[in-house]
Amino acid sequence: MDLYEYQGKKLFREYGVETLEGVVAASPEEAREAAEQLGGPVAVKAQVQTGGRGKAGGIKVVDDPEDAEEAARQILGMDIDGHTVQRVLVEAGANIEREMYLSIMVDRTEKKPLVLFSTEGGVDIEEVAERNPGTIVKVYVDPLLGLLPYQVRELTFSAGLEGGVAKSFGQVVNKLYEAFEGSDASLVEINPLISTSDERVLALDAKVTIDNSSLFRHEDISELRDEEAVDPEEQRAQEVGLEYVKLSGDVGILGNGAGLVMSTLDAVAEAGGEPANFCDVGGGADAETISEALDIVTSNKQVKSVLFNIFGGITRVDEVAKGLLSALEQSDVDLPIVVRLEGTNAEEGRRLLAENTPENVHTEETMIDAAKKAVELARDGGR
Repeated sequence: MDLYEYQGKKLFREYGVETLEGVVAASPEEAREAAEQLGGPVAVKAQVQTGGRGKAGGIKVVDDPEDAEEAARQILGMDIDGHTVQRVLVEAGANIEREMYLSIMVDRTEKKPLVLFSTEGGVDIEEVAERNPGTIVKVYVDPLLGLLPYQVRELTFSAGLEGGVAKSFGQVVNKLYEAFEGSDASLVEINPLISTSDERVLALDAKVTIDNSSLFRHEDISELRDEEAVDPEEQRAQEVGLEYVKLSGDVGILGNGAGLVMSTLDAVAEAGGEPANFCDVGGGADAETISEALDIVTSNKQVKSVLFNIFGGITRVDEVAKGLLSALEQSDVDLPIVVRLEGTNAEEGRRLLAENTPENVHTEETMIDAAKKAVELARDGGR
């Protein structure tokens, strides 16, 4: 579950991480009132659960309430990466001396929290990693011991901070880790983290992702969920019990089992394509479930081909093939569909498909071949 910036900053303040004073506005008039209340120059910032706001024109720094009203009028209703701006955060200005980057996330490979710090803030960390990787410091935290003092000193030393700023920075790192651990977050990110002329260290932005599995422990955070911000395809999949995540590519992916679907995403990427989604139909999916999954995946206008990857262990592949045929009869999908079936009764399943499928369905014996075919068909235009 992602939080809006203003929600993330509220969480940070609860744990002692200092932020600038700000007011949320849902109309240009409210933005003007907020700017009058704050006084001086303010930043008017689009509140959307995605990155790239600044590049899209969703953040404007203005000098007076009239300009704040006009900035909000321009930003509200704006589409940023598929997200419509419904609110803006009007935030007081700051005398910035330095911008840095600080985040804590779950590293699933190492099975540990990872603290990332860079002396370059205000830009995408991916860009920094490509252009100047030497400025990024990584610190792994033992989840049983927590963040240790020497690790905080390592980060402070790498930043080249001294005096009061160094002390404030160390406090922010400790408090941010407390927020990360206390809220069961999978990511907390401040970009930029700033230092000011009066030796304060402040979170100028806040990106927070909470582990959905922990929300039963955090009723207050769960209540912050904005149902309108949830992608309609993901919402629909959740309603019918499908595991679905929308991505940015053009190859739709369905499979039975999270591990297999993850491998399929990798295979598509290896073949030079880009997945449009992650969709796990689960074991023993019937025709109705498969039909629903196909409909959800192909409702994304970016999708140009579909890769259906099934491995049958307990589930018999010939039964899956029958379910797929039935699903195709129930739907009006005309996109090219590549099917790879393997496992129990796989030969019978492939025979059933070969004898009964329409022209837009292609079968492949291996996952790699299926991925290559799906990518090739997507490049040919799909629809």
